[in-house]
Amino acid sequence: MTENELLNRIRNNPRDFSELFKLYYKPIFGYILRRTADFDDSADIAADTFLKAFRNINHFSYKGISIKVWLYRIATNEVNHYFRLKQKHNSIFERIDFENKDIFINYFNEDRKEIETELQKHEQFLSVLKGLKLLPVKYQVVISLKYFEVKSNKEIVEILNINEGTLKSLLSRGLEKLRGKCNQL
Repeated sequence: MTENELLNRIRNNPRDFSELFKLYYKPIFGYILRRTADFDDSADIAADTFLKAFRNINHFSYKGISIKVWLYRIATNEVNHYFRLKQKHNSIFERIDFENKDIFINYFNEDRKEIETELQKHEQFLSVLKGLKLLPVKYQVVISLKYFEVKSNKEIVEILNINEGTLKSLLSRGLEKLRGKCNQL
C-alpha cells in the first residue's frame, strides 16, 4: 500500500491512523530518544508528535514531501520545543545514562544483540557526543539527522526546510568544529 492510499484510508476512517503509527513509531521514537537521551521524555515527545499528526492528518497534502518526512518535521519541532522549554539547547546529548541500558534492552528486546554491540562501542560514541553537545544546535541537528538517523541530504533538506547548499555548509562547518572538539577531549 502506498502512502497516498494509506492517507485516503485514514481520511475515510481515522482508526486506520494506527497503521501509520505502526509503520513509523519506532523510527520516530528512536530519533527522539537519540536527541533527548531520556526514555520517558522521548515517549512523551513521540506521543505529542503522533497526536499532532493525528489532529492534522486531514490537512496534510503531498507537496513534495512524504508522510514520513512530515512526521520527522513534527518530531524535530517537538524536540526543539522540548529543549526551549527546558532551556537546554547546549546539552542535547548530555544526559545519556548507559547505567540504565536495561531500559533500552527491554524496549528493543528483539534487537538485543544489535543494541549490546552498540553499547560496547559507547566510549567512542560518548566522546563524539561530548564534542557534539558543545556545538551550536544548528550543527547538532544536521549531524544527528545525517549520521545518527542516516538520512540522505534530500531528506534532511525536506525535514528542516532548508536549501541543499545551506545543509552542505552546516554539515561541513559542523563536522570541522566537531573534529576540533573531539581532538581537544
